[in-house]
Amino acid sequence: MNIHESAEDYLETILVLHERLGQVRSIDIVNELGYSKPSISVAMKRLRENGYILMDHDGYITLTDAGRTIAQRIYTRHRLLTAFLVHLGVGKETAASDACKIEHDLSDESFDKIRAFAAQHLGQ
Repeated sequence: MNIHESAEDYLETILVLHERLGQVRSIDIVNELGYSKPSISVAMKRLRENGYILMDHDGYITLTDAGRTIAQRIYTRHRLLTAFLVHLGVGKETAASDACKIEHDLSDESFDKIRAFAAQHLGQ
């Protein structure tokens, strides 16, 4: 599953917004990420063309199974890495920002070791 970091971020954002709002439209993503409407429109078109999202006639966005798998993988990494960094003494905002950078590039092997350590020592 080779996908660009920006696409992973969009899918993660859709997942988080869906959990928070129940329904997601492009304008919600614009408001969440602060990107322009045209940029979000182009990104949503690409995600739709690649089979990661569906958009109904009212503009509501849902993740396909493939999109949800990627979004959940990234969001799980984000939450655990943020908690791990906070546990190490990093401030919450910095930890969340750093986790966002790390979550995309960290190998599965390294993430699995961090997850195992967190489960054993932090109850995560």
